Amino acid sequence: MTQQQWNSVDAYFTDLLAPADETLTAALRDSDAAGLPQINVAPNQGKLLQLLAQIQGARRILEIGTLGGYSTIWLARALPADGHLITLEFKPEHAEVARGNLARAGLDKITEVRVGPAVDSLAALAAEGPEPFDLVFIDADKANNPRYVEWSLKLTRPGSLIVLDNVVRSGAVTDPDSTDPSVQGTRAALDIMAEHPKLSATALQTVGTKGYDGFALARVLD
Repeated sequence: MTQQQWNSVDAYFTDLLAPADETLTAALRDSDAAGLPQINVAPNQGKLLQLLAQIQGARRILEIGTLGGYSTIWLARALPADGHLITLEFKPEHAEVARGNLARAGLDKITEVRVGPAVDSLAALAAEGPEPFDLVFIDADKANNPRYVEWSLKLTRPGSLIVLDNVVRSGAVTDPDSTDPSVQGTRAALDIMAEHPKLSATALQTVGTKGYDGFALARVLD
């Protein structure tokens, strides 16, 4: 198999099952124009997140890592009219692009972009005593993945879902001696998912337009 074949299959799945609309296309276009890195989820991955939120019946979603708001749009479209999504972004310039994309999508009333280091934003959020989140999507700096999983546990309820993106690290996740902070952070987060008594988890490898990657999915238990 080659990258070209992966791309062709992804294009087929996307065109058939997750076709783009002007709002999503504009979100990517504006992100590119602003110089944001092209590391958004693929369209079919965005549709997967949306379906997970819908299956979950999510009313409250937490996203850790906003970028330009592309995945945020997919997730927020799964919310009911009284739902709410909070997304955390480190860089103010990224948050500005995301807010514009969410406003154009008509989702600015049910979404909130908070700016700053995600670990600090999570601590501040927890201090507010919020209603538990039904789904958490973690897609930020990988070195802090274990801290994001730990905070997610504090901010969810039994039955909530936690999705951890980019866990394969091009296969390097299997190397316990890796000096890459992203690999070590991902391994530590997966260890938490494996060992924590309140989590039941699995992880999957994927191929596609984003290359060789994967994600972990965990359910919070009683």
